[in-house]
Amino acid sequence: MLGAFPLFIITVPGGMAMIFFYRRARRIYGGQDVIHALMHPVRVRGKIPATSRTRLQAWSGTCALLALLIVLAGCSPFSSNSGAPAKPITPLTLPTRTATPTASTVSSTDWTTYHRDNTRTGYVADAADAHQLTAAWSRQLDGAVYAEPLVVREHVIVATEGNSLYSLDARNGQVLWHTNFGSPVPLSTLPCGNIDPLGITGTPVYDPATNLVFAVAEVSGPEHILVGVNADTGQVQVRRVADPAGMETAPHQQRSALTLSNGMVYIAYGGLFGDCGNYHGWVVASRTDGQGPMLSYQVPTTREGGIWAASGPAIDANGRLFVSVGNGETTQGDWDHSDSVLRLSPTLQLEDGFAPTQWQQDNATDADLGSMSPVLLPGGWVYADGKSGLGYLLRADALGGVGGQAQVISICSAYGGAATVGSQMFLPCTDGLRQVLLGSDHRLTQGWVAPGQVSGSPIVGGHTVYSLDGNGTLYAINSQTGKVITTISVGSAPHFATPTLSGNHVFVGTMTGVAAVTVS
Repeated sequence: MLGAFPLFIITVPGGMAMIFFYRRARRIYGGQDVIHALMHPVRVRGKIPATSRTRLQAWSGTCALLALLIVLAGCSPFSSNSGAPAKPITPLTLPTRTATPTASTVSSTDWTTYHRDNTRTGYVADAADAHQLTAAWSRQLDGAVYAEPLVVREHVIVATEGNSLYSLDARNGQVLWHTNFGSPVPLSTLPCGNIDPLGITGTPVYDPATNLVFAVAEVSGPEHILVGVNADTGQVQVRRVADPAGMETAPHQQRSALTLSNGMVYIAYGGLFGDCGNYHGWVVASRTDGQGPMLSYQVPTTREGGIWAASGPAIDANGRLFVSVGNGETTQGDWDHSDSVLRLSPTLQLEDGFAPTQWQQDNATDADLGSMSPVLLPGGWVYADGKSGLGYLLRADALGGVGGQAQVISICSAYGGAATVGSQMFLPCTDGLRQVLLGSDHRLTQGWVAPGQVSGSPIVGGHTVYSLDGNGTLYAINSQTGKVITTISVGSAPHFATPTLSGNHVFVGTMTGVAAVTVS
């Protein structure tokens, strides 16, 4: 790509500035500057190659243009201020290649965040329906893959518990680049937990404005580090501590998917498996350039209240964040915003919240809403579900406080992230994937139920729902009837694993790496 950069500014009488440009031409000389290329021509057998002759011709034309500009500077038609001292030519410092990020386009086959978009629909409308699933390739990596794979320009971006990001060729699984961010944290050094070692768990997010992939790595200390990596090269361009001030790091886990909106990366924290230590639910935010102070929100409970659902915060068209909060330590007194759905502003100010009437009992029995992120539905509606088996329909603009739901219905216990097609939801229920519909009367009704073993966080392509069971089998299910179309084994999958759909391929993270399946 050719780009023009200023080399000199010539100030002429009358205050006029004339700017001379040269071109930075990577295609001419292997990525080096034209000036360097012209002053250092390559000789082959004593002759200057044709490309170097072209460069010398370009240099000659450049010199002539510069001379002409200097002459014109002395013949300026503008009146001069004879009392002003003459100003010298000022050389400019050329910007580095990374100083101004180039925005990248996102194609219809890209999958840049958990469940494809900020509302977490997990839906590709124009995808071909599945009739058969066949193994395409698999790749062993340096750790288990709890995060959902991303797809950027036919590169599969995979995060591992080995604290690595990989870019793989979507066609054959070839490793294009691999970047490691330091040793992951052994389980033996943590107060509790069930992932060993603990590296990158939350799904990364890709930012087309900067061409960076953002992830949070847990490194020895322990410490959580936000990294921003060039999607084409794997080069680390952003690295900063992502732990908010006052947070005790060891008992906190970054499991929720990262979210990106309006130049900010949002990161949610909960506790480790076992609910040990002094942890709280947090959401923090960093600018995508890694500069400036971190923004943060802490759930105001005495302890616990983690924000840990794998699907992460959902963001609406106004940039508002909706998060689900787990059980807190409080079992009496005033509501402490645990066992809840909270709405946060883009600057992480608490705007509104909802909790079930029985939130104290939910806290006492670990039957809270924290296991699945809120589902954003058309018409300003929000659906919340968790461990208790009850589903709540809420108004996005007025969540309702304690007991303020528009409807409560017994549906299922759900973990992970839902998928949506308009007002149709597909829920990751522990006793079988479910279809739930929001009618024109703003009431929830249940549709079909998949076989009980199919409980993974689903996605939808065309009229096909894709979901995993606990044994690592990928199911293709008819979205209208719930009938199983076909299945394929992809290998042992981690808790709350969810597939990714790009073109005619489905990508699934496994306990050893990633597997690709062809849809036909």
